[in-house]
Amino acid sequence: MKYITFTVPCYNSEAYMRHCIETLLPGGEDVEIVIVNDGSKDGTLAIANEYAEKYPAIVRVIDKPNGGHGSGVNAGLAVAEGLYYKVVDSDDWVDAEAYEKLLRTVKQHAEEGTSPDLYVVNYVYEHSADNTRHFSRYDKKFPADTFSDWTDVKPFRFSHMLLMHALVYKTKVLRDDCKLQLPEHTFYVDDIFSYNPLPYTMSVFYVNADFYRYFIGRADQSVNIVNMVKRYEMQIRVMLAMTDTWTYDEIKAQKKGLKKYMFHAIADYLCTTLLFICAEDSPERRAAYKEMWAHVKARDKKLYAKLKYRTYAVLATMVPWKLRGKILVFGYKQLCKRVKLG
Repeated sequence: MKYITFTVPCYNSEAYMRHCIETLLPGGEDVEIVIVNDGSKDGTLAIANEYAEKYPAIVRVIDKPNGGHGSGVNAGLAVAEGLYYKVVDSDDWVDAEAYEKLLRTVKQHAEEGTSPDLYVVNYVYEHSADNTRHFSRYDKKFPADTFSDWTDVKPFRFSHMLLMHALVYKTKVLRDDCKLQLPEHTFYVDDIFSYNPLPYTMSVFYVNADFYRYFIGRADQSVNIVNMVKRYEMQIRVMLAMTDTWTYDEIKAQKKGLKKYMFHAIADYLCTTLLFICAEDSPERRAAYKEMWAHVKARDKKLYAKLKYRTYAVLATMVPWKLRGKILVFGYKQLCKRVKLG
């Protein structure tokens, strides 16, 4: 039985993908590693095939035309045989001790017939510039190493979020219940992955281990603020994919902990979207801003009112455009200093 499918989307990853794959191999035949070559132009496919030949019972390769990160996630999910599904980006890796704990826990629950819909794990920002780390943990939000049905989850504050790095969904939840299909040729689709499936997770188990290691340091990374500002249209697309999925009333009907988290998360994603749009000024950006709000209002007036007037995003919308951009950029840079996003 395959307990976890690890999908590794790769695009021109020859310089670092080996480290990622090597950290996943200790799972042995209890896991499968699906390496998705997303139209790479370097030696990525050759390296992937090398691992598939060496570890045929563990590694599978998908070779496809370029479609972006979301396309790679979709491709892996379509063929996943594991009970659970985890995305590990090709420049990231997993911690050996935490991996052993997670896999042991997954196997135990499967044998007992108590497998939750979602495992939450900790992740760590690994900074290449100075070899320092910033730990993002959930021990103050979820009861540690035990089951939860969201009722006893504590409120999240400010920028603290459940990112893709922290989530290990049951494959059935993503593929059959949520029918997750991420947009192609679009950055930031991990926001959709981290938000849209949550109401399908009736049970959650928090494994208090620093499992996922998130590499920070490449100039082309999507979290680089220069790249973020350029890609504002993609972020709007992602934001609307979330507001179009769950209505205000549907969120309101969730259990207390999940309801509070989803309203927190969608407000936080909105602040990020406003940063993308308002960090620079142009007629196109102002028009896109108006069109975004018009879309949300036409879709769900209650959610529109909640987001525009009853979240901390309202602080950004109450000031002139250029000042708004400065405030948002300043806030993001302060966050970057805290976790050294760069």
